[in-house]
Amino acid sequence: MTGIRTVLFDLDGTILDTNELIIRSFMEVLKDVVPEGFTREHIIPKMGEPLELQFQHFSGLEDVSHLVAAYRKVNLRLHDELVKPFPYVAEVLKRLRENGIQIGVVTTKIRMTTEKGLAYIGIRDYVDAIVTIDDIVNPKPHPEPVLKAIELLGAEPASTMMVGDSVVDIMSAEAAGTVSVGVAWSLKGERLLRDSGAQHIIRDMRDLYELVGLEREPLA
Repeated sequence: MTGIRTVLFDLDGTILDTNELIIRSFMEVLKDVVPEGFTREHIIPKMGEPLELQFQHFSGLEDVSHLVAAYRKVNLRLHDELVKPFPYVAEVLKRLRENGIQIGVVTTKIRMTTEKGLAYIGIRDYVDAIVTIDDIVNPKPHPEPVLKAIELLGAEPASTMMVGDSVVDIMSAEAAGTVSVGVAWSLKGERLLRDSGAQHIIRDMRDLYELVGLEREPLA
């Protein structure tokens, strides 16, 4: 594939391995709220959606502001212990930028923790635009977050790729008219991403090189 000038990435579960951070944060906050037998397997399918919607789903409550606040407190406490990049993320983002490809991050996280995560793993300087839950009205799967990033970057949907680990990422990408790419390391499973309409599935972040028309460098 050629003609891609912009690559947008979801954050959690795509470039940042925050899976354990998210699951442990939910389990700690929900331990006295959900029925006995509630496990991480209940959490995984909803990961990627806005926090408020997730807590409403898990708790059955309408007002979940106290749960969201508690989650953010736990999440910050555990952040540096549990966050790490997925393999080759820094290498790939650096090389894309060096080859004139714009990079954006489109996430349902708030801006503060988005910036914290990107800075913590040392890739903030590679990112040209960030769209968080704070910046939009309609979160993924609505196309608004992806279209907002495209607007910020002065890009075009047809020459933009959106990479994510969730159904909502693929749906948002498709609705915005971009090239949708799912990551095989998603906890939700590759099949779910394919079934939701992902045009490509990558098994290693370096698989993006071929999709944007760059040679994959040989292993050292």
